Amino acid sequence: MQNKIAIYGASGHGKVIADIARSIGYDDIVFIDDGDNDFLTFEDFFKRYQKTIPIALGIGENRIRKIIYDKLKKYGICIKTLIHKTSSVSSLAVIGEGTVVMPLSVVNADAFIGKGVILNSSCVIEHDNQIGDFVHISPNASLAGNVKVGEFSHIGIGSSIIQGINIGKNSIVGAGSVVIRDVNDFAKIAGVPAIQIGS
Repeated sequence: MQNKIAIYGASGHGKVIADIARSIGYDDIVFIDDGDNDFLTFEDFFKRYQKTIPIALGIGENRIRKIIYDKLKKYGICIKTLIHKTSSVSSLAVIGEGTVVMPLSVVNADAFIGKGVILNSSCVIEHDNQIGDFVHISPNASLAGNVKVGEFSHIGIGSSIIQGINIGKNSIVGAGSVVIRDVNDFAKIAGVPAIQIGS
């Protein structure tokens, strides 16, 4: 079963994760989706496979992804980190368990990426970034050097964050924003330059 993997989540995000798995040599893919009768539930999956094949996280929503991650850890199941073959990841970067790095993404030297992170298509994570657990960096977002992003935060599509910025946990950076100031925990920001628009 070396080339077999399960994807937990069968929505659009799960399909993208399956494509990453195929790009690195998995040719037998099983989907798990507890809310859709066309796919295996986790209970059915566990009865059939126990711990014999790994699972990748195919859930886009940060908090639900954390719940699934914790559930899989409880059962002792291997949670795969998937890195698309077209991405560029420095040998000096650290990529956490259950993280997915999508096509054409860049992760540069001494970046630290936490558990269960989504680095979406064509995003740039520069040197010495620290990305917390269960963060989502959207497509084409660019984070300059020494940026810190707290757990569960979401960086919107096409955002730019200048060097040295700290973004708190559970925060949202709106699409296309340019972030030039630190962002508090639980803040919602947007604009050029970005300002707080909610919490």
